[in-house]
Amino acid sequence: MAIVAERSGVTRDRQFAEADWAGRDFLLVDTGGISDVPERPLDREVREQVIEAIERAQAIVMVADGRAGVHPVDEHVADLLRRSGRPVVLAVNKLDDPVGAVAQHEFHALGLGDPVPVSALSGKGSGDLLDRVVEALPSPDEIAAVPVGMRLAVIGKPNVGKSSFVNSLLGEERVLVHDEAGTTRDAIDTYLEFEGEKVCLIDTAGLRRRSKVDDDVEFYSRLRATSAIHRSEICILVVDCHAGVTNQDFRIGEEAWNAGRGLILIANKWDLIEDRGPDALAAFEKELRERAHYLRWVPIVTTSALSGKRVRKVLEIAREVQHERSRRIPTAEVNRVLRGLVARKQPPQGSRGDVRIYYGSQVDIEPPLFVIWSNRPRDLKTSYTRYISNGFRREWGFLGSPIRLSARERKDSDDRRQ
Repeated sequence: MAIVAERSGVTRDRQFAEADWAGRDFLLVDTGGISDVPERPLDREVREQVIEAIERAQAIVMVADGRAGVHPVDEHVADLLRRSGRPVVLAVNKLDDPVGAVAQHEFHALGLGDPVPVSALSGKGSGDLLDRVVEALPSPDEIAAVPVGMRLAVIGKPNVGKSSFVNSLLGEERVLVHDEAGTTRDAIDTYLEFEGEKVCLIDTAGLRRRSKVDDDVEFYSRLRATSAIHRSEICILVVDCHAGVTNQDFRIGEEAWNAGRGLILIANKWDLIEDRGPDALAAFEKELRERAHYLRWVPIVTTSALSGKRVRKVLEIAREVQHERSRRIPTAEVNRVLRGLVARKQPPQGSRGDVRIYYGSQVDIEPPLFVIWSNRPRDLKTSYTRYISNGFRREWGFLGSPIRLSARERKDSDDRRQ
């Protein structure tokens, strides 16, 4: 899950992942590397993130390079961890034969207990390491597990304020924010409580046009951002309304919409343009919905991540969108609306004869999927199925959620309802 490259400094933010071992569920956090003498401003910010992760951890795994031996930076990190008071497991990495390895014994000098020899490349020794991690964790009785209610992916172009938006929601600098575009590289999972419900926020790397992706790390960042869309229920598309909404913004939103995810559009930095008059919002929304057809059914929220204005409202709307995309319409209701739509507009006739629609039903949720049965489903034109879909949406809403329609064949002779 974490990006790996043959150069240092690739990991910047804290990378979260759910994990389990020997019947224990826990949250694993990968941090950026600590420098004993941070030189760049970004190094200092990464260090602050690491310190924050240490303070929140219930157990810590320190990773050292077994081939390089004990380094002065290892001694610096070990001293930092001893002073934290947290239980620490020392993993000595890059030992391809952990069973016969002896290089790890040198690391007893760090004063962190018995080192565990491992090879991250091959996975050797990982079981012994995980056994030690589970032993270091608090007992399950001490932890009240709360199931995740919603998974929200925060998506958008680079430098539109996604990480600032997440930090504003959390009320703390949980995600790294920097003037340099593309600071977020991994998809960062962060958790918060909202009205008694655990919510997972996935802050993703900015998505640029593929022709602009020429760096290996950025290439994998894009893959992870796309993956984050598919493992979320709802995507929060952040756009910079001050700089202007571009076609790339619409393409990113369309990617989430076509993936069947709920969608909310966040017009960030609205505080910079809200003084344009009372009609500015209505004109802005009208322009967006005219430029992208799918936005006709997507809620638009104007926010300021800097001041926090209307940021928490997004969680309320996300819950509403999740409810909408989870709705199931009774079959009798589906057929009542379907009959009315067909009566108002008959399906265009195909080259092989009359095209008839018999009945329909909803067969799935998240997103809602409807099936209609016809004698010639392949002769149903896209314009007509869109007419049916729009009719369903006018009747039942499905705010912020795509709906899908599938046509299946049923012969006249098989239909006993006729």
